[in-house]
Amino acid sequence: MRLSALALTLFLAASAHAAAPTEAELDAANPVKPLPGKLAGHDQGVDQLPNKPDPEKVRLGRWLYFDKRMSGDNTVACATCHEPASGFSQKTPVSTGIKGQKGARKAPSFLNAVYAFFPEQFWDGRAKSLEEQAKGPIANPIEMGNTHDGCCSTIGQIKGYAPFFKKAFGDDKVSIDHIAAAIADYERTRISGNSPYDKWKAAHGKGSADDALMKLGEDLFFNKAKCTACHVGNAFTDSRFHNIGIGFDPKTGKFADEGRGKITGKADEIGAFKTPGLRDVALHAPYMHDGSMATLEEVVDHYDKGGTPNPHLDQKMEKLNLTADEKKALVEFMKSLTGEGYMDEEPKIFPQ
Repeated sequence: MRLSALALTLFLAASAHAAAPTEAELDAANPVKPLPGKLAGHDQGVDQLPNKPDPEKVRLGRWLYFDKRMSGDNTVACATCHEPASGFSQKTPVSTGIKGQKGARKAPSFLNAVYAFFPEQFWDGRAKSLEEQAKGPIANPIEMGNTHDGCCSTIGQIKGYAPFFKKAFGDDKVSIDHIAAAIADYERTRISGNSPYDKWKAAHGKGSADDALMKLGEDLFFNKAKCTACHVGNAFTDSRFHNIGIGFDPKTGKFADEGRGKITGKADEIGAFKTPGLRDVALHAPYMHDGSMATLEEVVDHYDKGGTPNPHLDQKMEKLNLTADEKKALVEFMKSLTGEGYMDEEPKIFPQ
């Protein structure tokens, strides 16, 4: 039902004068939490890492991550494109920023980034850290459409944030470095483990009705399918950049997106993109940097044929000659990497 002009005016006036939540209320609604402990599938908990996140920064970063006031028009937050329910990715081929603008790439997940072998972020690795990555979308005119100064000014004018910046950084100064550090530490706590595969491994491959399929999928992943040429470690990624032929047009001999090569200027990195982690990959569809593959079955078919031939195809790509049953087992293995420990939801109240 529509509000009359008078009713709308009264509603807005009442909202403007509504009491802002107190520091105690905010503290209770978004408390400092212990860092995540060890989950099955990982060698260490986040609380055991030598350079572990700061819990106060994590708490502040959680607010900032979900706060749409970080964007130029108060409509987009980090969580808009990196959704918890989608494993901190998104169920669309590309993301939509302010004013309905479409980006050019799929929103990558940052799950288990705290365990990464290398620090580079984004599909093309242009950010050298999670902190640098956090700054990027804020100032991107298509994504959050703000400036770093504009973002700091907006957050700095929200009085309710001041005590929490002070608790996190020792003073209440709002800077882009402080904002990025808080968001990055929140992201470092988003880890996934204790998946069906991890539980199966802990039981030494016993106690499951799907033992045979799990065993076949695991064997294929680590052997015939050669997935561990790139998907290694507990996070199932080498955090490096590989050309598997996505986006190559054989008619023009060019890539729609040159990826890492555009950043480094190296010919052998044209069309190369960062290896995504496979934990919770079943939640990340569609796949690839351009979201061009709708299912894991399509992904397996692409690797089975050895990728798309092009002048810069990674030497690790080769035909696999998988059978239909082997492809099915491989897909089921990847689905078994869907874990727990990372889920979150938007805070109920924000600083005002």
